[in-house]
Amino acid sequence: MDKVVGILGGGQLGRMLAEAASRLNVDVVILDVGEDAPAKQIVAQRPPRIMHVNGSFTDPAKIRELALKVDVLTVEIEHVDVSVLDDVQPSLPLGVHPSPSTIRIIQDKFVQKQHLAAHSCPVSDFMQVDSTVECVRSAAKKLGLPLMLKSRTLAYDGRGNFVVRDVSQIDDAIHALGDRPLYAEKWVPFIQEIAVIVVRSAAGQVVSYPAVETVHKDNICHLVFAPLRSSDPAVASRARSIAETAVKTLHGSGVFGVEMFLMADGMLYLNEIAPRPHNSGHYTIEACETSQYENHLRAVLSLPLGSTALKVPSAVMLNLLGASDSMEEIKTVAEYALSIPGASIHLYGKTVCRKGRKMGHITIVADCDAELHERLRPLLQQLPSPSDEKEIEIYSPLPPDKGHSHRRPLVGVIMGSDSDLPVMLAAAHILDRFSVAYELTIVSAHRTPDRLVEYARSAASRGLRAIIAGAGGAAHLPGMVAAMTALPVIGVPIKGSSLDGVDSLHSIVQMPRGVPVATVAINNATNAGLLAVRMLGNGIPHLITAMDSYQKEMEGEVMAKVEKLNKYGWEEYGAKQ
Repeated sequence: MDKVVGILGGGQLGRMLAEAASRLNVDVVILDVGEDAPAKQIVAQRPPRIMHVNGSFTDPAKIRELALKVDVLTVEIEHVDVSVLDDVQPSLPLGVHPSPSTIRIIQDKFVQKQHLAAHSCPVSDFMQVDSTVECVRSAAKKLGLPLMLKSRTLAYDGRGNFVVRDVSQIDDAIHALGDRPLYAEKWVPFIQEIAVIVVRSAAGQVVSYPAVETVHKDNICHLVFAPLRSSDPAVASRARSIAETAVKTLHGSGVFGVEMFLMADGMLYLNEIAPRPHNSGHYTIEACETSQYENHLRAVLSLPLGSTALKVPSAVMLNLLGASDSMEEIKTVAEYALSIPGASIHLYGKTVCRKGRKMGHITIVADCDAELHERLRPLLQQLPSPSDEKEIEIYSPLPPDKGHSHRRPLVGVIMGSDSDLPVMLAAAHILDRFSVAYELTIVSAHRTPDRLVEYARSAASRGLRAIIAGAGGAAHLPGMVAAMTALPVIGVPIKGSSLDGVDSLHSIVQMPRGVPVATVAINNATNAGLLAVRMLGNGIPHLITAMDSYQKEMEGEVMAKVEKLNKYGWEEYGAKQ
């Protein structure tokens, strides 16, 4: 590549942008204070014409100096001098991205909210307030308590926010937020925080990465789980649509991080947008076909955008935050992570550690959610400020006791009645043998039709990859489930008291074209479990190896019987049975 990219800011985002640029042979020039800024550390010594610039990314003279060296300017932090970007943009062959006008909108969170509301994007109620007790009290009366009081500018990682739960806290809130312009937002009682990384090309093409769940601790991003798991199968696609629509209202190319709140009724509210690569997108380096950093470069350089699809079934990003001024605490966690399968460690090269500072992150990938959370647990326990047991139980629970459903199942085992349980236990025992996470429950097609619909339609979005359904008599359960999910469904005909299960077999096996159910023999839940394992083996290679061992074991059992039969003869052998 013969274009040079200038980056305002040399922190961890600039560092990961520079890493992505090196793989494309793209030269980058970084503006930040000092020679040991994280992004500058990984770029070799440069010829004078593209040497890094030493200075603040808010310094107009330094921004102009950077602009003279590059073809395009981009930012890793939005708190820059936009008026200077406006001035230098005409002289740059590929301009400034995102557009200075976009950065100006996003810098002021109140203006950003006004912009989004004006374009009919879903945002909670908000209003401008002065830094006086009377004005904030009036906002509390109008918007209610709790009230989110926010700084309009220079707010980052939760800094600049204050939750006012009682009017007696207003004076403390104003003092804590300092002498900055403020605005107030109606409190949003969300049940989940969601983020979507969106990429916009120079030609206006807008694509998004899968929606993810973000978990914040002390107002700083703590964990990011990809993809988003939800009992509502439409949430993820709605989140991506809202994020893409919001980004389309802005100008310029590059990556945008879009944060949202999910309400109990399924409503999604936009929280805020970052005009740059985002903490919630770090996972894309290991988990997606093209990282957010490479796609940001592709976008600002007018190159074709890369695929945003996940290339692994499950991923989590864990931020490494300083707990004190000790760098050794971070190094200890990073060294421990080297022993975790699927873990990739990113240390940012920061020379000073302090409480709450982002010092690095770890991304873990796995073949399934259950395996992912199992790998995450010891890392949560090793953090400099270890997670408490309640948090660990929520985000990385231990496997269930025998006879109880896994919280992160791969297979759903369902039956129409508890009378089917003795048969269906054989499927559960097979899944236990292969260490496949599963849930087992009762779903009656005729007695609980609403439960059937909810179960079938939410199965894939909750992370299930196969369903084993047992039913007797009319045996509509497997077929109805198959009609409402794209997952493979394995039907187990249950022997009844009237027709010995032949009625169930015919009902399940005679599905209409287009709605397949893989049907096993009457009462043969063992084969249903084995078939589910084989299906999962297409995406989880170690299950193929385990299945091969299982077949060899069966072969060994038969060959032992052959040897015994030859040794004793069939008369004596038969007498011993």
